[in-house]
Amino acid sequence: MRNKFLGTGEAGYHPLRKLRVVLSGLRYAVIYDFSVTYKLALSAVVLAAAIMLHAWVDVLLIMLVTALVLIAEMMNSAIEALCDFIETRHNEKIGVIKDIAAAAVGISILAWVIVIAVEASRLWALR
Repeated sequence: MRNKFLGTGEAGYHPLRKLRVVLSGLRYAVIYDFSVTYKLALSAVVLAAAIMLHAWVDVLLIMLVTALVLIAEMMNSAIEALCDFIETRHNEKIGVIKDIAAAAVGISILAWVIVIAVEASRLWALR
C-alpha cells in the first residue's frame, strides 16, 4: 500500500491484500507463539459452549476479552522481537521496555482469565 506521507510503496488500496497480510500475521502468531495458541483454543471451547446455549451476550464478551488478550500477546511478541533485533546484548533500557510490555499482557491475561472462568462456570450451570 502506498504511504501518502513518504511517497513510497505501491499505489492503490487492496482490501484482499490487506486481509492476506492480517491472516498471515495471525497464522504466524498461532503457529510460533504457544501463548496465543492456547488462549485461542481455550476461548474457542468456551465460545462454542456459549453459542450452543444461545448465550449471545456471553459470546460477545468472550470474543472481546479473547481479542484483547491476543492483541496484547501479539504486540508484546512484536515489541520483544524488535528489541532483540535492535540490541542483541543485555541492555537495561531494553529490559524495562520488555517488562512494561509484559505487564500489559499480564493485565489483559488477568481480565481474560476472570471472564473465561466466570463464563465457563455460568455456562456449566446452564447446561
